[in-house]
Amino acid sequence: MSDALAGGGEMGALMRSMDWSTTPLGPVERWPQSLRTTVSTCLNSRFPILIWWGPELAMLYNDAYRQIIGTKHPRSLGAPGSEVWPEIWDVIGPLLDSARRDGKGTWSENQKLLLNRFGFAEETYFTFSYSPIRDESGGIGGVFSAISETTGQVLSERRLRALRDLAALTAGARSTEEACRLAAQAAGGYRDDLPFALLYAVEDAGPRLVGSAGAGAAALAAPSWQPQLDEALHTRRPVLVEGLEAKTGDAAGAPRWALILPVGPPGERPVAVMIAGLSAWLAFDDRYRSFLELMAGTLSSAVASARALQETRRQAEALAELDRAKTAFFSNVSHEFRTPLTLMLGPTEDLLSGAHGELVPEQRAQLELLRRNELRLQRLVNALLEFSRIESGRARATFEETDLGALTRDLAGSFRSAMERAGLVFSVDCALEEPVWVDRDLWEQIVLNLLSNALKFTFEGRIEVSLRAAGDHLALQVKDTGVGIRAEELPRLFERFHRVEGTRARTHEGSGIGLALVQELVKLHGGTVGVESAPGAGTTFTVRIPRGSDHLPAERLVRREGSPPALSRVPAFVEEALRWLPDAPLP
Repeated sequence: MSDALAGGGEMGALMRSMDWSTTPLGPVERWPQSLRTTVSTCLNSRFPILIWWGPELAMLYNDAYRQIIGTKHPRSLGAPGSEVWPEIWDVIGPLLDSARRDGKGTWSENQKLLLNRFGFAEETYFTFSYSPIRDESGGIGGVFSAISETTGQVLSERRLRALRDLAALTAGARSTEEACRLAAQAAGGYRDDLPFALLYAVEDAGPRLVGSAGAGAAALAAPSWQPQLDEALHTRRPVLVEGLEAKTGDAAGAPRWALILPVGPPGERPVAVMIAGLSAWLAFDDRYRSFLELMAGTLSSAVASARALQETRRQAEALAELDRAKTAFFSNVSHEFRTPLTLMLGPTEDLLSGAHGELVPEQRAQLELLRRNELRLQRLVNALLEFSRIESGRARATFEETDLGALTRDLAGSFRSAMERAGLVFSVDCALEEPVWVDRDLWEQIVLNLLSNALKFTFEGRIEVSLRAAGDHLALQVKDTGVGIRAEELPRLFERFHRVEGTRARTHEGSGIGLALVQELVKLHGGTVGVESAPGAGTTFTVRIPRGSDHLPAERLVRREGSPPALSRVPAFVEEALRWLPDAPLP
């Protein structure tokens, strides 16, 4: 026996034991040296090597290739290639002919081949080359093929793309039904792994088909699935269904099996079910099962997110409804309070003015106390009414060109007596000369609320008010040396009804909507309000509104003739502020 067959493991032993005279290759002793040399190289390589030799392209291969050829071994050894691989000869035959005819090598990467090597046609992928082998005559005696099976790599990459696409497509689902429909859409792009897919939403009345993919998938959604669906829902485990020929027909490649996968959080009742058709071209192995279970897990995550979103939306709608009810309540109560307050203030003012005769000091003191509290209550009612109008979208600002520097100085000046009585240094710097488009009434509320807030929390030091142009904006600052605000409270400072607990203040009375109202009024001007503060270091509120009028609704711009209206809210703010001071009369 020639040394050409030395070594080579099991394939070498098999070749040495064969009677080659009964094959197209003839006895080994008559093999040309080129064949003996190539076979020796083949047998002693750990890489899959296949040699096609002679006119019949008889096959010779090593141990590594034996793993590829499957149950066709050992009858394929020495047999003509066209007899061994008839199912793929239309693909590889022309490549072999090209290598033998032209003497040039070929290269195929991740070539798809439907091989029948384990008793069924199987989807496989290979990267291989065909190189001509020169014989002693100078012609081409055969073809040398180095082969690498890439089936696992190709399937893994394809299934990874499927999972990625499924996750991306279902990420924005807003309900279980939508998630299932999108999952079916994603499955439709991967028919090689999922010939068909049926998606059911589990409802009180039972599973309901909400999505399908694949040729004839809708026809497969028959009641005959019900027992298997019930089993999957009851056990919360995948259920394998065999014998689908009655549903899918006998056509080549038609699915014969399906896997029913429950979808839902672990340990809980499934909220959906996926029926995945299994490819007739692929073995249903652990990797295939894991892929389908990951599909179900990805869909489960999407459904969980959708249900969480639904719950969040439901809670938000409930809170919004509660908010609307609260706003309507405050609006109605404010309206109901406003009329009697006005009717009370009128007679009180008449009595204080002496319209009904002179008052003794005790009577005047009592009436002044009554008037202060009426004004305080009126300010609270007006603030609630204004806020309720903003919340319901009924607030309508009217913007006019205003000498904002003069207006702000007048508003701030009204607080000077209160500041001086409190022993605070009060400075006002509003050297702004250009006219500004504002709603005077709303600006009045912004400035008065910020000044009132500063006085409430400042016991010593100073309060400064400034108004300056800053680029394309105007900046109003109210700065104090008061008690300051803790950092954790700052993000909630402009929330309505939020009150900072445990902070020293001249009074703890109030509605808790002053700063929230300031923020909404500033927004109506197209501006922003911010705050900087630290405990013991004071607080600075900064209001910024754009210059010009391009940012404002054109229909809300007006030009008034004559003198501007009087400052209507000042007395209520100032008299309440005076009531906080130590020497103010007690209510």
